[in-house]
Amino acid sequence: MVAQIGHFIDGKKVAGTSGRTGEVTNPATGEITAHVALASVAEIDTAVRIAKAAQTGWAATPPLRRQRVMFRLKELIEKRIDDIARALTLEHGKTFEDAKGEIGRGLEVVEFACGIAHHMRGDFTEQVASDMDSWSVRQPLGVVAGITPFNFPIMIPCWMGAMAVATGNAFILKPSEKDPSAPAILTELFAEAGMPAGIFQMVNGDKVAVDSLLAHPDVAAISFVGSTPIGRYVYHTGTAHDKRVQALCGAKNHMVIMPDADLDQTVDALMGAGYGAAGERCMAISVAVAVGDVGDRLIAKLAPRVASLKVGPGLDPTSEMGPLVTRQHRDKVMGYVDQGVKDGAKLVVDGRGLKLQGYENGNFMGGCLFDNVTTDMSIYKDEIFGPVLSVVRAKSFDQAIAMVNDHAYGNGTAIFTRDGDSARTFAANCKIGMVGINVPIPVPVAYHSFGGWKSSVFGDHGIYGMEGVRFYTKLKTITARWPTGIRGGAEFNFSGRN
Repeated sequence: MVAQIGHFIDGKKVAGTSGRTGEVTNPATGEITAHVALASVAEIDTAVRIAKAAQTGWAATPPLRRQRVMFRLKELIEKRIDDIARALTLEHGKTFEDAKGEIGRGLEVVEFACGIAHHMRGDFTEQVASDMDSWSVRQPLGVVAGITPFNFPIMIPCWMGAMAVATGNAFILKPSEKDPSAPAILTELFAEAGMPAGIFQMVNGDKVAVDSLLAHPDVAAISFVGSTPIGRYVYHTGTAHDKRVQALCGAKNHMVIMPDADLDQTVDALMGAGYGAAGERCMAISVAVAVGDVGDRLIAKLAPRVASLKVGPGLDPTSEMGPLVTRQHRDKVMGYVDQGVKDGAKLVVDGRGLKLQGYENGNFMGGCLFDNVTTDMSIYKDEIFGPVLSVVRAKSFDQAIAMVNDHAYGNGTAIFTRDGDSARTFAANCKIGMVGINVPIPVPVAYHSFGGWKSSVFGDHGIYGMEGVRFYTKLKTITARWPTGIRGGAEFNFSGRN
């Protein structure tokens, strides 16, 4: 039987009432496994109304008690990690071990939120003027919403949701309708951990739900992760409705490979960073910039590894790469490969013809490797979001860093080298939000923050760590003087209190 996936509102599962549904498929087989309810404007309004009513009491809850809920949530996720990962793999397609790794990266932010009583401490200054003290506090925004992508259906909701509710807000999750089962489990675990009804809710939906959240007068802030065109729309629409918005968007991450790099280490890094999760990561490496004479040596080592990539269902423990999320997306990625060939790039490894016996209806393709790619080609300029790696040749270090800086996206980048001067210069001068030195996917740990530059982000705050605390709270500064008697009358000079 095909499952029916509804919403989680006011502490309980509810069926959708809009009459509209979307299909959820198993990307390895192509079969429809569930129908997911798509929320109406009225359903969004109901969730917001319930969240608003619940948030006042939650905000007044001591931070120490809020973080105890986060401790329980951490324990529950750890106990259910295999169940969550299986649900994730069956709807997204990534390998089971990669799914567990995603959950682990989400747990890092839950762990950070377990210290929220410390992270929300304000500042106090005694005697800012005669008999006068001043202090600052951070207070929650109210009702906030998160619009999360298909490629990390657990990690991103943990990044947003844990920070939002730990700081005292009520959070409404609108996950991708392509793989809603894993975030549904997560939402139930928030409730089981002791979250009051209405504080963490999930509404499934499409553009109707997104637009309703963006326009709703009682939603104070929107967090978004997804493509740049939609992120730009979310940012401009949300801010036009006077909301605080953070929109983390697309990427085209370059790895600069210097002639002195350890090529065995570099190729291992490129395989994982370029083809892990079928390239469906905003931090995937999709461009390798070969500097000087390293290009031919790199291709010689890399091509056989790509050609022998083990592609299969995500639950097969021998699989290194699973299927793409939908047939439509797979066809789009293959279209980019077709265009790359037409534009004159050399397709060293062609994964378009991959067929798996017993999985003929799955969304599989093999890894693709291009050489001699130039910066005017669509496979260089666009975010493909698939298992396609482009090798670009650069004559010098300066030309390589110029490629990185001239590209429209600025999410992540890496340099592989043994030379400290090259590494330091690269890190200092690249116009990118997250930089790796001999680290292919430099996603920061939870007590730093995640965020790109240029067209990879709209808004001023990162998504977790202290940046997350700042995004989900407002700063209030109080200045006080307690009278101890008559002190000389009115003061009309601005500086008179000193």
